[in-house]
Amino acid sequence: MFEGVATAIVTPFNQGTIDFPVMNRLLDLQLAAGVDAIVVCGTTGEASTMTDNEKLALIAHTVQYCAGRCKVIAGTGTNDTAHSLQLSRVAASMGADAVLMVTPYYNKCTQAGLIAHYLSVADAVNIPVILYNVPSRTGMNIQPKTYLELSKHPNIVAAKEASGNISQIAMIRSLCGDGLDIYSGNDDQIVPILSLGGKG
Repeated sequence: MFEGVATAIVTPFNQGTIDFPVMNRLLDLQLAAGVDAIVVCGTTGEASTMTDNEKLALIAHTVQYCAGRCKVIAGTGTNDTAHSLQLSRVAASMGADAVLMVTPYYNKCTQAGLIAHYLSVADAVNIPVILYNVPSRTGMNIQPKTYLELSKHPNIVAAKEASGNISQIAMIRSLCGDGLDIYSGNDDQIVPILSLGGKG
């Protein structure tokens, strides 16, 4: 998908609406710094409190503004499979380079449920899917063997790992090898994850 730095960008607001001129300035700073990708509508972008219309407007704007100058990864994961499918399909149609799919929060599904959820999305879109594991926020951890099963799908290409568990990440790398790129979701673990073969 990419190798290097992907900025999880904030969503600027003004009087309760997205401030697109400020968004452009933020994107300009990232592009000038030479980032490899922008993650829009992720945790840092406050996606959990945005409406679907706001998310999709911001994704479309970011894709158009970046215009191939870096990858655009759209956060489209929710705790509802059908909702995640809908957002992912629209993001793909807008030209997003990949979708970032957080584990279904609150529901506490099984690992088999996780597999069914992610495969449903991966089957529905024609762009790469990046799994997002952040159990401190969602209450759900993707187990290494689950990663292995998911990595067999051609559209599931990478994982943003924010579990904080380096031994688990080492196991994921051992099981999946080059079948699944791993990105650090925690700034303080970038170097250890790169030492395990992570991509950024």
